Amino acid sequence: MKIIIVGAGKLGNKVAGALLGSNHDITMMDISETQLKRASTQMDVMTVNANAKDIRSLKSINIASFDYLIAATASDELNMTVASFAKKLGCKSVIARVRDPEHMDQFSFIKETFNIDGVVNPDLSITQEIYKYLSEKYTLSNGIFSSGGASLIEFKVAKYPELIGKTMPEIHEFLPNMLVAAISRNGKIIIPSGTSSVQEGDSVYIMGERDPIIRLNSKVHERGKYTNLQKIMIIGGGKTGFYLAKKLSDFGMAVKIIERNMDRCRYLSAHLRGAMVLNGDATDLTLLEDENLGQMDAVVTCTGFDEDNLLLALTAKNHNVKHVIAKVSRASYAEIITDLGIDMALNPLDITTSEILRFVQGYSKVLSSQIIQGQAEIMEFIAAPGTKVIDKPLKSLDLPGGMLFAAIHRKGKVIIPGGSDVIKPGDRVTMIYLLSEISVIEGLISQVSKGRLRFLRR
Repeated sequence: MKIIIVGAGKLGNKVAGALLGSNHDITMMDISETQLKRASTQMDVMTVNANAKDIRSLKSINIASFDYLIAATASDELNMTVASFAKKLGCKSVIARVRDPEHMDQFSFIKETFNIDGVVNPDLSITQEIYKYLSEKYTLSNGIFSSGGASLIEFKVAKYPELIGKTMPEIHEFLPNMLVAAISRNGKIIIPSGTSSVQEGDSVYIMGERDPIIRLNSKVHERGKYTNLQKIMIIGGGKTGFYLAKKLSDFGMAVKIIERNMDRCRYLSAHLRGAMVLNGDATDLTLLEDENLGQMDAVVTCTGFDEDNLLLALTAKNHNVKHVIAKVSRASYAEIITDLGIDMALNPLDITTSEILRFVQGYSKVLSSQIIQGQAEIMEFIAAPGTKVIDKPLKSLDLPGGMLFAAIHRKGKVIIPGGSDVIKPGDRVTMIYLLSEISVIEGLISQVSKGRLRFLRR
């Protein structure tokens, strides 16, 4: 497909890199020549140094010939305007990033008024993941996700201590025809390899045939596991902090926000009901202790700085806060997050890129990154002729470490695959992958069913 991305910032570059994996024809437009040069040196994209709000710029590139326009600048108004202009000028589909809380409850109206096909909001997406974790503790609502004859279950290994210390091949012998699809360890999702082992304190996601999984579920699942959290501290009163405070307050939790900017505090106080807003620098340990940090049930760090978020998350952990969540945009901090023992770390770029790709590929989201702590996604697709993964033993495929094939559905039967298994055309394949690997995944399945994928149903 022919796609133009307006805005060569972090999100624009992330989306472009992912789409290039599917061999799309990508153009990037920005008013900053420096940003475009940086993008063109890193990726094989065409660049246009122009103002997309000027319809002459859109006409000059023949916008009507494009399948998609993705407006990802830092301005909501510019994104909505550019998307609307492009659609009016003949672009087949348009997507806009819209972040302002004022638009939170009117996305449908915006789409209808501006004739926009899709709206994405990174802060709201992050909020949904954090809210789900805090309100339901990320336990699956009924313990099982299913597709056809295969099912996925998640549980803490303390419920099945026989798994502790075992490697993946040993678990396969212990639990025949089952597969550890992912491990949650200290806030980080791990897609296991053959040498990986389960450790004490881990949670595991196990895929297998439906009936054995149901029997396993009866032994390990904690039914009705909803939160009893009451006191939540949010550090950072930006868009994510605002969205989250509103949802948690509505849920009935006692929410305390610490924000260093006084004007922002006034805004939060005027627009939030039931949340306590404090003006102060959260990096001041005395302030945190005065505000009873150690008595909080959960702490969420979502300032605009990754370093502050990690430092504050570590501080909360050192004060024995049970649930600590951090918003972290840099993928390079992944290992640090594990070492710090943070319960959950979310990258808004990864989650938003995944949402945009689902729009572009034309398939609907049923299960998204929310299934595994906002860091990984489970997908089901139909293997079509020409797909890179068919007719080859899985062990011979050059797959990234952050993904695996969890199940193959063939002629009414379920195969929990090993390295010698082969995907055939027409197979329905379940895969799990880290969102950070999404560009590689797109390349592997770029020819699947003409780009149309189906996600597992809940």
